Amino acid sequence: RAARLWATTTERTNPLTSFGDLVLEYLDDAFRLDPLAATAAGIHDHDARWPDLAETGREAALDAIDRWTGRLAALDTRDLTVDDAIDRDLLLAVFASGRFALSMERDLAWDPLSWIYVLGEGLHGLLARDFAPLTERLTSFAGRLEGIAAIVEAACATLGTLPDRPVSRFHTERALLDLPGIPQLIDEALAAALSLGDSRDAQAVLAHLDAGSATARAALERLHGHLRNVVLPASVGEGRLGRERYAVKLGHTLGDSMMTAERVLDAAERVYPAVRAEMARLARLLWPSIRPDESTPEDEGELVRLALEWVGADHSGPDELLDVSRAALMRIEAFCRDTNLIGLADEPLEIKWTPVFLRGWAQAMLSSPGPFEPGQKAFFHITPIPEFWPAPLRESYLREMNRHQLEVLTIHEAVPGHYLQGVYANRTPSIVRTVHGDGTYADGWAVYVTQVMLDVGYRAGDLAFALAHWKYYLRAVVNAIIDIRIHTAGMTEEEALDLMIRGSFQEEAEARAKYSRARLTSTQLCQYFVGSLGLWELEHEVRRRAAEASGNPRGADTVPIPPIIGGYPPTPGFTYRPHLEDVISHGGLPLPLLRRAILGPELAAT
Repeated sequence: RAARLWATTTERTNPLTSFGDLVLEYLDDAFRLDPLAATAAGIHDHDARWPDLAETGREAALDAIDRWTGRLAALDTRDLTVDDAIDRDLLLAVFASGRFALSMERDLAWDPLSWIYVLGEGLHGLLARDFAPLTERLTSFAGRLEGIAAIVEAACATLGTLPDRPVSRFHTERALLDLPGIPQLIDEALAAALSLGDSRDAQAVLAHLDAGSATARAALERLHGHLRNVVLPASVGEGRLGRERYAVKLGHTLGDSMMTAERVLDAAERVYPAVRAEMARLARLLWPSIRPDESTPEDEGELVRLALEWVGADHSGPDELLDVSRAALMRIEAFCRDTNLIGLADEPLEIKWTPVFLRGWAQAMLSSPGPFEPGQKAFFHITPIPEFWPAPLRESYLREMNRHQLEVLTIHEAVPGHYLQGVYANRTPSIVRTVHGDGTYADGWAVYVTQVMLDVGYRAGDLAFALAHWKYYLRAVVNAIIDIRIHTAGMTEEEALDLMIRGSFQEEAEARAKYSRARLTSTQLCQYFVGSLGLWELEHEVRRRAAEASGNPRGADTVPIPPIIGGYPPTPGFTYRPHLEDVISHGGLPLPLLRRAILGPELAAT
């Protein structure tokens, strides 16, 4: 199935190698075990099924990991092409991460929110994209509704079973808050079925959904009662990983065992004051426009705070966030075309509100279609203000999501950030890299390419936009700091909020949401900073090589080390478009493997 779709839905001209055949065999096995991953990738043979999340399923998944690790480790790398050797190493890293998740991390045993994500992912993916006629998708949806009872049974049997890892109370409370998003998806499916009309097929689908929804709602009520009455009273855990677990997980998350928590924290704390100093410089230049009759504050922190208050005052209403982002996207794409910065894409992108079950995750996120369904929509989700927030917190959210910040966010999430990176990833000849994209590379790309946009002249001379950008970059730096300190050093909520609000000028609403996210997740918040640094290091090396090859007598000496990131003067022999398209065209590789793909194995390790 995977082989046939890979051949018929892509324009790849290179025939599959024997390694490629082995990969397709592995994918068929993996998709059978994990129907949700299959749906996300665009393989729809298993859309009516759920993965086995009971202990039997965990053991089967571990057995598959060990079996495939053995088969790939036994390959003679001398018989592989350069790309196949990279893909083999990528798969071995994926298997190692999977084994860690299933044997050491065990989210499903202590994190009730992970079950909400499973349920939401399994249902939302069938509604969001029109990869098949609605009747087919709703029939699969009904099949998954019938299977929710088994998922709930597994959740009730699994939560709280780790003696050394008690259920997190914070995660339980958030799970109870987000659980209503699952019945909302059921309502959405029923409404879609009613829109089909009165044909026999339509009525059959509706009947199937009605029966499945009754079963599913009863199971979800049971889950709610179990979480509220059994799990919550016994949930004494905090969800913090601790040094040992965090160290192992960080290596898997970053795809680089050399990038330890200590190294990440040291780098972030070195960059932090440099970014604040740049923000103070910009604020001084802006001050005559902010308060022309007052002298510039001597305290740099106060100066930046007042400048950002002025920038934040230019915000839209809560119902206009999507429209502001859509207008920004048009300006951004026009700039990329006019400057020939990077090739754009025609694949559809829709900007819409974040689904309810995901609103605890982030203010914004990008969801790309799978590699087996080209032409399907990507979604740029923006999270609306929670209805229960008081007026001051609502206003704080809007100041954070001001017009300048929304434009930075649109570059990051859409073009040339996550959306464009996802399009290029789905076009790569490597099926491994499209299915197993690396999060650190993807998050790093979005941060890195935002700075590139400014370096080549986007919003040139707009000091308010530049200040908003550096605030966003400082947030990436502080993300890494709080993630590490919360999970390894017992950082308190008060300490984290102080660093975010006073130290990096975030609004209270954003800071509180980020603290929650740092508690609900672990290691992911390091990806933005670490990934962007890795891509700047790669660009620096590519510039040095271009300068040396240009014949310029000064050679690599024409490539200075930036004071923070970016801001390079022209480099002989270097232009952005070929470099950016090279970096984005190798698929979602971990940074060590990306360096190997672009620089070769000799320079990749330096």
